[in-house]
Amino acid sequence: MNEPFSDPAAVALELERLRGTVEAGFARVDGSLALLVQRSDQTDKQIADHEQRLDALERSRWPLASIGALAALATVAVAAWELTGR
Repeated sequence: MNEPFSDPAAVALELERLRGTVEAGFARVDGSLALLVQRSDQTDKQIADHEQRLDALERSRWPLASIGALAALATVAVAAWELTGR
């Protein structure tokens, strides 16, 4: 085990070493957090872009369903007219 430091210079040196280690650790954590924030911003932009594209697809798809329903209704009307005409 380590013996207690009795020399103030040795204590100061050890504290300085620990301070450097802590600063290096904080710098790594700070860099990692900055990277995560950047990736989060990119993800937010991609999600917004996908939402816009999805909205555009949904708007363009709605008339197709209406046209299909109208075509089916017209087919039923023509079939009913054919049946009553004979």
